[in-house]
Amino acid sequence: MRVFLTGATGFIGSAVVRELIDAGHQVLGLARSNAGAKSLVAAGADVHRGSLEDLESLRSGAAAADGVIHTAFIHDFSNYRPAAEADRRAIETLGGALAGSDRPLIVTGGTLLVQRQGSLATEEDAPNPNFPRKSEEAALALAVRGVRASVLRLPLSVHGNGDHGFVPRLISTAQEKGVSAYIGDGLNRWPAVHRLDAAHLYRLVLEKGTAGASYHGVADEGIPTREIAEVIGRQLNVPVVSKSREEAADHFGWIALFFGIDAPASSAQTQEHLGWGPLQPGLITDLNAEHYFEHTAETLSLCTASA
Repeated sequence: MRVFLTGATGFIGSAVVRELIDAGHQVLGLARSNAGAKSLVAAGADVHRGSLEDLESLRSGAAAADGVIHTAFIHDFSNYRPAAEADRRAIETLGGALAGSDRPLIVTGGTLLVQRQGSLATEEDAPNPNFPRKSEEAALALAVRGVRASVLRLPLSVHGNGDHGFVPRLISTAQEKGVSAYIGDGLNRWPAVHRLDAAHLYRLVLEKGTAGASYHGVADEGIPTREIAEVIGRQLNVPVVSKSREEAADHFGWIALFFGIDAPASSAQTQEHLGWGPLQPGLITDLNAEHYFEHTAETLSLCTASA
């Protein structure tokens, strides 16, 4: 199958490229820059130049493919609503190019975006209509119109070597502040999945997914945030402390909103329906690996020397 992949040079997308090619698929990867195009060629993928804002490039890329996987998103939390709107337009454009065919479209969503919080989120939970990001609603609207669109929800932490998301932000905050903190009692839970397990699930949804279905790429259903903070504190050799919700915003910055959420999620239905099973290390095991802290020792050493 020839697959058009947005976000093909990103942390998750690059793993999807490898997963698809190793399984015998051809990949047409969206690239904004010469550096991105070069990395795709090195990975064995074909290059399609364009961006999420260039709707014609999305339309032509999807039209040239047997299926589409959409992993790209503009992660600008200071301008989140415009980023969410660009994502919605991109999904509608990709779906429009696939209309009238049986070619699949897999859209990336999040387990955090479901309607209820504080209890185990399942694939049957509806998306939260009040959240600015409308990826899932756009995909399911396409499915109603006959497009073979489905949603793959990812958890708060997609981890692995090269991670530049939430966990590295927590590590850098602990390094900067001299303490590794959690919020309140730290019993609120974060779900997680390794990027390679997530990539494998994208392929399974592409090959076997059902139109209108939501799938969960979740390995760890819910890790207490205090446990995450404790591993970071141990690795950095800094105290582990609690911050009140009032103190959290000043300590963590924008990530406080996410680190204080209790959002466990299950992938039981996904595992049953698609035969998917996580094989990679869980988040805590991965956090204990060298790659999350390999540059930290050098930075701390420099800080000590200049003090």
